Amino acid sequence: MARTALYEWEGTEYAFEEKSADWYWALGIIAIAAIIACILFNNIILALLVLAAALAVALQAAKHPRQHRFGIYDHGVAIDERLYPYEDLLSFSVLEYADESLPPSLSLKTRHILAPHLLIPIVGHDPVEIYEFFLEHVEEGRHDESVIDHVVDLLRL
Repeated sequence: MARTALYEWEGTEYAFEEKSADWYWALGIIAIAAIIACILFNNIILALLVLAAALAVALQAAKHPRQHRFGIYDHGVAIDERLYPYEDLLSFSVLEYADESLPPSLSLKTRHILAPHLLIPIVGHDPVEIYEFFLEHVEEGRHDESVIDHVVDLLRL
């Protein structure tokens, strides 16, 4: 039996920012310098790790965000076909940003090892309504930006 969503919308994973050639040159120069330093200190494994990390960052920077379908149901939150029941959610928070171009976001901490933190942009719905709905189902918590969030902002990923 299919259930209907109380709230449903589409949104992207993150705001994509096109990188200039200079950005990739800077990444390459920093990576090469780190690799040379690793080789000078006879740490070949770390040099290979730096190379792999630089390639991963470059690929991630060039990747365009996917479009997802988000839904809030009476028994959980769905992202595409994946359902997160309310019992698996530890806490929630609705975040609004000073930058008006960014939509408010629903921040969820979960019990899942591979997805401990979900950040869902709220598009086309009133964030206050969603906040009030979640107050009835999940405990509210303080969700600050992590170090990873700051690194992603710094690297413009």
